[in-house]
Amino acid sequence: MRIGRMAPLLAVGVTATLVPTLATTQASAAEPLQRFANQKPAWHRCDASQPAAFQCATIKVPLDYSRPGAKTIKLAISRVKTSVPGKRHGVILFNPGGPGGEGLDMPVMMKDVMPKKVREQYDLIGFDPRGVGRSSPVTCGLTTKEQNTEHPYRPETFSHDVKWARTVADKCRAKNGDRLPYITTRNTARDMDVIRGVLGEKKISYLGYSYGTYLGAVYAQMFPERTDRFVLDSSVDPARVWRGMIQVWAEGTEPAFTRWTKWTAQRHRTYELGDTPAKVKKTFWDLIARADRSPIDDGGEKLTGDDIRAALRPEFFSPKYAAEAVVELKKAADGHAVTRRSPAPDDQQGPRRSAARAAQPPADNESVAFWTVVCGDTAAWPRDPEQYRRDAIRDKAKYPLYGDFGSNITPCAFWDKPAEPVTAVDNKVGLLTVQNQWDSQTPLVSGLGMHHALKGSRMVYVKGGEGHGVYSVDPRSCADRTVNAYLSNGKLPAQDVTCKPGRQSPGANPGVVPMPRHTPQAPRF
Repeated sequence: MRIGRMAPLLAVGVTATLVPTLATTQASAAEPLQRFANQKPAWHRCDASQPAAFQCATIKVPLDYSRPGAKTIKLAISRVKTSVPGKRHGVILFNPGGPGGEGLDMPVMMKDVMPKKVREQYDLIGFDPRGVGRSSPVTCGLTTKEQNTEHPYRPETFSHDVKWARTVADKCRAKNGDRLPYITTRNTARDMDVIRGVLGEKKISYLGYSYGTYLGAVYAQMFPERTDRFVLDSSVDPARVWRGMIQVWAEGTEPAFTRWTKWTAQRHRTYELGDTPAKVKKTFWDLIARADRSPIDDGGEKLTGDDIRAALRPEFFSPKYAAEAVVELKKAADGHAVTRRSPAPDDQQGPRRSAARAAQPPADNESVAFWTVVCGDTAAWPRDPEQYRRDAIRDKAKYPLYGDFGSNITPCAFWDKPAEPVTAVDNKVGLLTVQNQWDSQTPLVSGLGMHHALKGSRMVYVKGGEGHGVYSVDPRSCADRTVNAYLSNGKLPAQDVTCKPGRQSPGANPGVVPMPRHTPQAPRF
């Protein structure tokens, strides 16, 4: 196959050609890619409403790195130069998660939460990954309904789920099939190396949340010699990319639900949901059955039992929010007016886009970018719809809360085969991983998977920590102190570190990662 013949060229050409000094024998081969590293960005103020120091630029990168002389796409990058002469170490890039999360505003967000001692060593660099936001955004023209990814398995609706999955894949293929094979994590990692070259740096440092941990790990796998101080916060398990990462939501929710029943039973006087874990569990499932018979009016929105299972899945990782939510839903089921509750940590949308984001990407961009990456990164998706049916039935019995959602059919069943094999993450690059015990999007088992794959890594484990995202929530916490020390001196802890949860300011929710807004329909790691 052509892909097979190209693999050796990619291994040499892409990982070695952006180095400023090249051997004579490599120079001619490097020339097409070297021109991308030689770009001079036209930096300008991102927006009049933002500080003048927040600068933006657009560079070009190859659509297909095996053909760097062919079509190019635009990559939006940003910076806040906070380094101080004499203290400067280099640049640090950021990714907020996704796939599909926009990262252009990250330097402004992180400037406000990183301590001065760290900021003085780095210029803060943001970028929208290829296909996202302002970086040649992909769109498939999906309707709002087609963007909804929550599909519980039911025998009577499975044919509609198959039709939805096929429709999304067909629309994307028709709209921009020539670009889809190249909107992948591997190519985004290559883009990061172009950014490194454009900035004139020998190495880059990096802070990635959630999906951004996988992106960072892939970069470390492809460019180990250019990987400086890397922090991977709330990690994707590279062995589960990508169907397994959707399924792990179900696997991780069951122990969180069990913990919630115990926590809530101990507070029966407050919530009146049952004075034993068994009674709390029965209260919840009785509510689900009731909503399936007659959808519950939750402030103007009719919720079925399936809707409630999907909505409450992340909330069980923070028991207080789940208990409050179930109380309100019980009241609504009884015909009482409900108070619109604050979302649990992982339900929250991050800070709103800055005025610099006034030029909105297509409405379906985040959802499309998600499927483009998770379907295009790996060929390990079943192609037979019946396989999804069998898996959904099995996992609904095994993981009642979310198993059928996690294993039901997706557009990846009908996606074109990937242009490259999935990246096998298995190296000894020294970097730092950070993980809460009770994280709904990248559960602990996922974080441990990343830590084990990166044999040179150290883990900061927050025992009892809740929420998705650790660093920057509490600057006084053990976890933040450990991360800041590593970013400051480049020295990993001698061994893994176990921390207690940090303190929260009054009214704050734990684990809210600073990230751009995202649409409720779009899944996110």
